[in-house]
Amino acid sequence: MDTPSLRWSARVLNTIERVGNALPDPAVLFFLLLVCVWIISALLAPVQFPEIDPRTNRPIEIHNLLTGKALAAFLAGMVHTFVTFPPLGIVLVALLGVGVAEHTGFIGAALRGLLSFTPAPLLTPILLMVAILSHTAVDAGYVLVIPLGGIIFYAAGRHPLAGIAAAFAGVSGGFSANFLPSALDVILQGFSQSAAQLLDPTRVVNPLCNWFFTAASCLLIVGVGWVVTDRVIEPRLQNVQIDGDQAGLPHRERLGGAERRGLLAALAALTGSILLLGAASSAADSPLRSPQGELTAATAPLMQGIVPLIFLLFLIPGVVYGYVAGTVRSHRDIVKGMSAAMSTMGYYIVLAFFASLFIAAFGQSNLGVLFALKGANLLKALALPGAATIVGIILLTAIINLLIGSASAKWALLAPIFVPMLMQLGFSPEFTQAAYRIGDSTTNIVTPLMPYLPLVVVYGQRYVTHTGIGTIVSLMVPFAFTFLGAWTVFLLLYWAVGLPLGIQASYTVP
Repeated sequence: MDTPSLRWSARVLNTIERVGNALPDPAVLFFLLLVCVWIISALLAPVQFPEIDPRTNRPIEIHNLLTGKALAAFLAGMVHTFVTFPPLGIVLVALLGVGVAEHTGFIGAALRGLLSFTPAPLLTPILLMVAILSHTAVDAGYVLVIPLGGIIFYAAGRHPLAGIAAAFAGVSGGFSANFLPSALDVILQGFSQSAAQLLDPTRVVNPLCNWFFTAASCLLIVGVGWVVTDRVIEPRLQNVQIDGDQAGLPHRERLGGAERRGLLAALAALTGSILLLGAASSAADSPLRSPQGELTAATAPLMQGIVPLIFLLFLIPGVVYGYVAGTVRSHRDIVKGMSAAMSTMGYYIVLAFFASLFIAAFGQSNLGVLFALKGANLLKALALPGAATIVGIILLTAIINLLIGSASAKWALLAPIFVPMLMQLGFSPEFTQAAYRIGDSTTNIVTPLMPYLPLVVVYGQRYVTHTGIGTIVSLMVPFAFTFLGAWTVFLLLYWAVGLPLGIQASYTVP
């Protein structure tokens, strides 16, 4: 139904897309932002700020990046900054295996087999659920689930950009929604406990203090994401022409005999590989476990090797499918598949180069930290009622998240302010941490500081050649605002009902 509110929202999103795409090429935009950071850091470096940096217990200082020493260090470290840019190696290594699986036809056959018995309307919640489950595999969702979202939707006769947007929303916008514990739970708990002990030296925070809430949040994110994708995003994409290099791919069609045999053999190889991995990691003294014997800890080789495992778990069935189905004749075809995958990454590598320099400079300047501390102190000075303070923490975190992407880095700065402040109001560290996690997740998908945003743009260009940052941001704004509003209300209702946040967690403290 075409209502005035829908027409107004469409105009707003169209304006966001036009303005975003009217900006310089993303690579140039990151370079211009880098120059802006240099200039602003030079202007603010002489200013004395009263805010105390919790990392040093000293007044925050802005580092001038335009001094001769700073520029010399920038040049000397440029290559290291680029090659150590976190998404770069993850993307390239994972895509080597994915490229083989795609080149031999394994991914296409598997998806067509899936679509043969999955109703198209249910693809959205299934995709969102898979995206949420990918959180346990570090950043695998960005290089695996998001492009598959486009492939799945396109194969089902739906717009691929809607699939990419839904997957991106689940992977990044719903980052703190998870059925399974992850390394992030432990990282945030450490900062929360240290902050709580500033007031109460005996206070202990359980690493799974938010587990029940984050698990319940999965259902919320899937439901809300489903509505936004089907009712807002897809209708908006109805007139967007698919003209990229994937435009000629087939939609639904039955598998041929060779394809069925290849798919069965590939799935058997994949199953065997997973069983072998499970057997290798099941022993208490397995080398895949952390020194403490855990499989999901950040120090466990299994978690550290997620990306190489993705490479192997796509390469092996991809190769098996190719030989059985007859799409591969020799090892040269395998190498050709890897080369084809890398050839599509040229533009992303250019983007990653400039993005890595900008993000590194922004962090070195301390500008983001200054903004975070000023916002936190302003919220504290307002002395709002308890519920309003919880909402304020969520909103402030969502804004700060536009400037500081790392969840742990933000909480390291904010926990020493937020946790003691709310403890004095009678709210527990676990409750404060839960509020923080909502704001930390929801605006990931609309900030240019998200390291994987350039990659999502490249995914979109495979189907719609004029896809730019404005295109992606305009698609993600409805998810960001809806997630933020619905998740905030969900937490307040969760609190009002008195449902447990997690293990050994409470809402209040004496």
